[in-house]
Amino acid sequence: MKVAFIKTDLLNGLNIVSKAVASRSTSSILECVLIDAKDQEVTLTANDTTLGIETKLMAHVIEPGQIAIEARLFTEIIRKLPNSQIVLELNDSQVNITCENANFKIPYVSPEEFTSLPEIDKENYIKVSQFTLKEVIRQTIFALSINDTNPLMTGELFEVFEDQLKIIALDGHRIAIRTIMLGETYPYQKVIVPGKILNEVSKILTGEHERYVTIYFSQNHICFEFDETVVVSRLIEGEYFRIEQMLSADYITSIEANKQDLLSAIERSTLLVKESDKKPLIFTIQDQKMNLLMNSSRGTMQEDIEVVQLGDDIQIAFNPRFLIEALKAIDDERITIYTINSKAPCFIKDKDENYIYLILPVNFN
Repeated sequence: MKVAFIKTDLLNGLNIVSKAVASRSTSSILECVLIDAKDQEVTLTANDTTLGIETKLMAHVIEPGQIAIEARLFTEIIRKLPNSQIVLELNDSQVNITCENANFKIPYVSPEEFTSLPEIDKENYIKVSQFTLKEVIRQTIFALSINDTNPLMTGELFEVFEDQLKIIALDGHRIAIRTIMLGETYPYQKVIVPGKILNEVSKILTGEHERYVTIYFSQNHICFEFDETVVVSRLIEGEYFRIEQMLSADYITSIEANKQDLLSAIERSTLLVKESDKKPLIFTIQDQKMNLLMNSSRGTMQEDIEVVQLGDDIQIAFNPRFLIEALKAIDDERITIYTINSKAPCFIKDKDENYIYLILPVNFN
């Protein structure tokens, strides 16, 4: 095998597939990237058996071939080389990496040991713009649990119903729901996708409106195809939580406020809270005003915000971080918060329920 690359193309490809390289494994092949050169095109593949990524790039293939190389070492070598042509050439038990006056010789692994990406049934799929998928992941991913005690809380529910895709994330204290319209009508699908996979997919997406992602659903896997890249992941098994009974339309009080004013005030209140503290932010809603109160060992902060209040006066407290993350995920200039009492969940949602953020209150004195 002998291939000549443009450095930026090779490095970009390695950065994409490196997200599927095992960091520590009993099998060294899982720490490798597979390089397959043929027909003036090179395919890079990494697969840690849970996540697999494949991407294609243009190159000058002088002699076709296939090898596996330790991914992190190879990527670091390429990153440090000059911005010039890089030639990769197989030489007995080593690979020569040449760029201008620099030359590296590193060992490689037989490609026969490499685990290929699983074959995915491509009968069931949806198409969505890269911009929309990237945004909907951003607007929900923060509500997932970082504790894998309950694996279901580390994954997002993807539910396809006719021309809609609903994505749900929750961690036991809050729920984030986003519903987007699809360009076509599709068969019903319901799968749980690992959050860490969605996070990696989001990093690779360009986020352009005109570029699309095709998402394929199979019994055990989900596959994202876009540009010259394929991402395959195992699904999380299990029955997702029944949250319908929590999404009651009943409320006693609704508060409409300027989103940025509210977000800024909440962020100011957190200046008095250490990371280790769990101090609630107390809201008192009465007479068309929302009063925010933060009382901690570092001081006290109060601020009033003008709101449009419908219904009873109420006093309720929340973890300020949960509110900040929900508000940052909303693009609307004005938001509406619905409450029942100081112990029941509050909802932040729009009239068409394109987004719903449910947040549980906390106790306060």
